[in-house]
Amino acid sequence: MIDFPSGRVIAILMLVWLPMASALAEPSLEQAAAHAQQRVVKIYGAGGLSGLEAYQSGFLVSPAGHIATAWSYVLDVEPTVILDDGRRFDAEIVGFEPSLELAVLKIDASDLPFFEVSGDTNAQWGDPVIAVSNLFGIATGREPASVMQGSVAAVTTLDARRGTFKTAYRGQVLILDLVANNPGAAGGAVVNANGELVGMLGKELRDASTGVWLNYALPAAAFRKTIGDIIAGRVVQPMDDSEPKLPRDQSHSLATLGLVMVPDVLESTPAYVDHVVADSWASRAQVRTDDLILLINGRRVEGQRSLRNLLRTIDRRDPVELTIQRNSEIIPITLRAK
Repeated sequence: MIDFPSGRVIAILMLVWLPMASALAEPSLEQAAAHAQQRVVKIYGAGGLSGLEAYQSGFLVSPAGHIATAWSYVLDVEPTVILDDGRRFDAEIVGFEPSLELAVLKIDASDLPFFEVSGDTNAQWGDPVIAVSNLFGIATGREPASVMQGSVAAVTTLDARRGTFKTAYRGQVLILDLVANNPGAAGGAVVNANGELVGMLGKELRDASTGVWLNYALPAAAFRKTIGDIIAGRVVQPMDDSEPKLPRDQSHSLATLGLVMVPDVLESTPAYVDHVVADSWASRAQVRTDDLILLINGRRVEGQRSLRNLLRTIDRRDPVELTIQRNSEIIPITLRAK
């Protein structure tokens, strides 16, 4: 038997206990990944033409079934959402913000695990992160979403590369040291070692001159307020079918604005401008051929039929506020009489 002074025995016990307690308390990346996978969803919608994938990712931002995702062609139809537990839901598009390339969906569910989108959780250079997404459409049922581990390589402003990368987003991004922006990954969650949301994976971006892919995410602080505003109904609302329409001789129409759209041959043909009538409201506001109309007076334009219905609710004496996408730019335009 070895006789230690009592103080020395206590010190040895503390040295043995403290590392064990620290290891038990410290979160692991495996725990963070499992936490995130429960909150990431798979989204299926439009695609198939010209090799476009009909799937992407999203993540739950409320227990009532609100989902944040990337705004893209996949949402040209009402999408289907599959949760981590395999449940499948038809989703509605609550709203979107084109300048952030962000959309919010809603499914009819409750008591769901979700990410708290905090403005205080900021990722910095060198921080370890995990990207969780539906990349390559691998997880089609109850399979967990795919996980990639890496770190934040830089925090920079995407606008510094204007003209190189084609995107509507102009703002701060997290450059990721992992190949995260693969097909289907857009809208996925980026979390830190504690499983806290720090960003959303952006759409695929390739340098037009070098062909180099950019792996990036929008920081949570950039879209936190917008998500709250969309859920609360403060931005970009779809048209209410019960909203009264004005008589045709009192309301706006494509003809009164001087717009000719591309042929309406699909169930939801996008609102692309085919021709602008000379000396019309649209020509004076410098609307151009191939502009895509996204919003009218803050209302989402789901397609050409939606566009015509929305115009029926606007008095032809009043100006019309458009938000259009021209190539990779989002441009607000006001149409009014002389």
